[in-house]
Amino acid sequence: MSHPPKSTGARGTVPLDRLLTGQPAVRPVPASEVAARVTGGPRLVVLDDDPTGTQSVTDVPVLTRWEVDDLRWGLRQDSTALFVLTNSRSLGPADAADRARAVIRALRTAATAEGVDFAVASRSDSTLRGHFPLETDAIADELAATGAAPIDGVVIVPAYVEPGRLTIDSTHWMRTDGGMLPVGESEFARDATFGYRSSDLRDWVAEKMNGRVRAADVLAVTLTDLRVRGPEHVAGLLAGLRDGRPAVVDAACDDDLRVLALALADAEARGTRLLYRVGPSFVRARSGQDARPPLTRESLHALTAAPDGDARVPAAAHGLIAVGSHVGLTTRQLDRLRSLDGITEFELHVPTLLDADRRAGHIADTAAACVAALAHGEVVLRTSRDLVVGGDADSSLAIAREVSAALVASVRAVTAELRPAFVVAKGGITSSDIATEGLEVRRAWARGTMLPGIVSLWQPVSGPGAGIPYVVFPGNVGDDDALAVVVDHLRNL
Repeated sequence: MSHPPKSTGARGTVPLDRLLTGQPAVRPVPASEVAARVTGGPRLVVLDDDPTGTQSVTDVPVLTRWEVDDLRWGLRQDSTALFVLTNSRSLGPADAADRARAVIRALRTAATAEGVDFAVASRSDSTLRGHFPLETDAIADELAATGAAPIDGVVIVPAYVEPGRLTIDSTHWMRTDGGMLPVGESEFARDATFGYRSSDLRDWVAEKMNGRVRAADVLAVTLTDLRVRGPEHVAGLLAGLRDGRPAVVDAACDDDLRVLALALADAEARGTRLLYRVGPSFVRARSGQDARPPLTRESLHALTAAPDGDARVPAAAHGLIAVGSHVGLTTRQLDRLRSLDGITEFELHVPTLLDADRRAGHIADTAAACVAALAHGEVVLRTSRDLVVGGDADSSLAIAREVSAALVASVRAVTAELRPAFVVAKGGITSSDIATEGLEVRRAWARGTMLPGIVSLWQPVSGPGAGIPYVVFPGNVGDDDALAVVVDHLRNL
């Protein structure tokens, strides 16, 4: 069912303006209209498979644990959305499904205690990597097991506007230096664990569901539906979903997503039970937030000057940058970061980490060297750049977990001796593991972004990481200079 692009360039790319030729004009919808519509309605609870989903929102609570008391705290906050970091992209299928069920069980208990209704979004990668449909299946099954009405439809909206991950005529695209590239032709489609072939989301759903659903049976909500026919029409389409039927939604800008948000609110008000599989931009639109500029120097200074934290641990004047991502963009960003003065770099050598006899000593020595270097400047702690993979998807994921655990242990050892002025974590799984295990953050606020629409800054409010500004920097976003820009901004407050 794949549709050929209108024009191709180098490496199969298409200029964005040609891709949008012939599409209807944008239907403007202010974020305030969505906010007025969703305020007082079901709280959007986002099960985030790594921490990077928060980079599109401002002043939203984040949980890295899902005990009932933590969820009740999150539901009591003055926010239309709540993130629960499951880190399930780092888990095998069985563990990922179990984690989704555990969150839903606790959420149902917490929401009942607080008297709050909720809708669930499974937030995953805007380049289509992650446990789909396993997670949405587990969520739907557990909701039914805990007494909720059956899910009528699963709405799939992977768009992420700022870095140019857009869906047009049901085909999902990503921006590259040469133009827009169908995601099925990208390096992300060749992921050792979550790889795929299809760029048309209808075909992708059929591919991932192994024939359980045919591409022809997937509802497609187009830009014409959103921009010409409008929210009432789209609400009618979605209200017609039954038996968990998938729907894929076009989005080329925030206004498209806000039209969708109004339609979803109407469909839900009619009693339609929807579950969402989404990228970051959906959460912003559905929460009634507008795209906001990056955090100002003044707001960053207030966050970095926060007095919270363990006073028994000496504070450093410099920051720690932990890098676990292996995508090509991260390697290029590291190269640019090295051009800054006062950067010291230490490597965790992956083959050594996988050697049981040498692992512990290598971690201890590297952490000690980082502590000493933080007295003089910013420190980069990175894994070696040669990607080591296993013979299959499960063994590759197991190696990734081993490497991530070593990076986390190193960060934990560093911060036990010295509190960095800030911590930047580069990579999705990396940033999750460092938040939950390295800094032991349990509750936090996503305060905004370091760059327009990307790279979230968290303010931890619990655990040893309280008071340390924590920057969640995905492996696959930003230009080649982005990491250097963020670090330079933080170090010069």
